[in-house]
Amino acid sequence: MGNVVLITGAARRIGAATAEYFHSQGFRVLIHYQNSGGPADALIAKLNKRREDSAHGLQANLLVKEEIKTLAQEAMEHWGQLDVLINNASQFYATPLSKANDEQWQELMGSNLKAPFDLIQALLPALGESEEASIINMIDIYAQHPLQDHPIYCSAKAGLAALTRSLARDLAPDIRVNGIAPGAILWPSSGQENEEDIIAATPLKRSGTPDEIAAAAYWLAVHASFITGHILPVDGGRSLIMAGS
Repeated sequence: MGNVVLITGAARRIGAATAEYFHSQGFRVLIHYQNSGGPADALIAKLNKRREDSAHGLQANLLVKEEIKTLAQEAMEHWGQLDVLINNASQFYATPLSKANDEQWQELMGSNLKAPFDLIQALLPALGESEEASIINMIDIYAQHPLQDHPIYCSAKAGLAALTRSLARDLAPDIRVNGIAPGAILWPSSGQENEEDIIAATPLKRSGTPDEIAAAAYWLAVHASFITGHILPVDGGRSLIMAGS
C-alpha cells in the first residue's frame, strides 16, 4: 500500500508541492489544512484520480491544542499507519519591537514552535510503530541569521531548530528528526522582502522552487537513513553570504 506522510499546511505553496512529490514516489498523503478547504479538496481529488485512495484531507487549527489532538487521532486512524511527519505550516509577518503584542507572540510562537511540538507528541504512538519513522521540520535560514523587524518569527524558528536537534537525540534510534532551512523560494504575499536584492545576494543567482524543497524533504525522509539532528539549508548558498556579513 505504501508508506504514509502527514504534511501540515499542505493545501498551498511548498506544502502542496511536497504532497505531490511524496505522492509521485508512492506515498499515501495526509493533507492538513486550516482555512484552505477549496485548494485542499482540489489537490486531494487530483491525487486520488492518479491513484485511488491515496490522499486524504484533515482540517485543524494548529493554535488549538484540542484540535491538534483530534488531527493526530484522525491521522493515525485513517490508514492505521504513519511513517513521516512534515511540520510545514507556518505564520510569517513582521513584528517590530515597538509595535509587537501578545497576540502576535502567541500566533507566531504557536504556529512555528508550539504546534510542531504538540503534534509530534500526539503522533508518537504511530511514529513509534513505523520501521522508517522520520520527522522533518521546516525551519528558515532566518533562524540563524535574523531578519530585521521579525524578532518573534525568527525566535520561533530558532526554537524549532533547537527542538529538532533535541528531539533527534531523545527519539533516537527509533525516529529520525531533521530540518530544512529554505532560502528564497516563494515570496511572501506581504512583499516585505526586496526580491532583486535577495537574488543578487544568493550565490546561485536565482530563487529556488517548491519542488527543490520537496525533493530535499523526500531525501531526508527516505534516503538519509544515517542522518538525524541535521538542518539542511536549501538556499542557493545564501546563508554562506549571510554568515560572512
